[in-house]
Amino acid sequence: MTDPSQDAGAGETSRTHLGARRGAEPDLSSLHSHVKAARSEFEQQIERARADFEQVNERINERTGRNLLLAILIGLAIGAAVLGSLLFVKSLFLIFAIPVCLLGVFEFGRALQVAGRRVDIWPQLAMAAVIMVAGYLEGHWTHWVATFAAVAFLIVWRMVAQMAARDGRLYGDVLSDVLVAGFVPLYVAFLASLTLVLLRQEDGQFWLLGMIVVVVAADTGAYAAGLAFGRHPMAPRISPKKTWEGFAGAATAAVLAAVLYGLFVLHIPIWASVIVGLVILASATVGDLGESMIKRDLGIKDMSSWLPGHGGVLDRLDSILPSAAVALALYFVLSPLAAA
Repeated sequence: MTDPSQDAGAGETSRTHLGARRGAEPDLSSLHSHVKAARSEFEQQIERARADFEQVNERINERTGRNLLLAILIGLAIGAAVLGSLLFVKSLFLIFAIPVCLLGVFEFGRALQVAGRRVDIWPQLAMAAVIMVAGYLEGHWTHWVATFAAVAFLIVWRMVAQMAARDGRLYGDVLSDVLVAGFVPLYVAFLASLTLVLLRQEDGQFWLLGMIVVVVAADTGAYAAGLAFGRHPMAPRISPKKTWEGFAGAATAAVLAAVLYGLFVLHIPIWASVIVGLVILASATVGDLGESMIKRDLGIKDMSSWLPGHGGVLDRLDSILPSAAVALALYFVLSPLAAA
């Protein structure tokens, strides 16, 4: 038989456990509500931060005329590819330089076609490849002869193609087409090939990298100073967003980058490094404004949209193309100082 006192004790224990469970239920429900409230507050903070970031990013994009964050990411990726090729196996730079040049020729040709010019894209690409390869071959005469032959071939091709068309095109337009046929390989392929001429010189890869460093520093300094202090337009009819304050920032950044790079990498005197910075600053500025003038004449904002945040390939090469010629000249004049 069961002891009644034991039954009473068991019943009391059961009621105690039940009461404990009932007391725990409100605590568990309260914990869930606190967690839910904290998560909701955290999501609201994230949403506010995202909205604030987008608002700031939109203001920056409006001032700079581009998606600056995306442009920085793409610029870093391109910079890593260039840096890796120049510092480890400099011949690998051809794998980067030749396709980039051909893309620049292609998008320039397409922009000219949209503007009404007759441009023979495939012959232009073939001759651009010839000029680029000749730039890396030994012997300056090979490069010059290949460039002259390529330009002459493209001019003759355009005239023969126009005669075959028999479409009654005006003489002024035909003359413009012929001039464009010779201008495209000189502006894009020939200037780009000078980077390969510089590359095959002794320690040329370091001078080429230095030119790129100074151009990038000038571009970065111009954007930073223009964004923060830009008030006075530099060339409003050509490029309304460029300011004298931005140019001052570009000059400061270019000279500083040139001095540091010249001292620690090229091992040339400070005065020579300052000359490098100022001369490349001038060539980069002229190249930037020159391409802006071409785009304004064509009635376009960017050469293409292949590089988000940057525009087209040629929009990134505008400062580098004329600077390649300047860097090659600086190499022959100043590189002997490195051994002094």
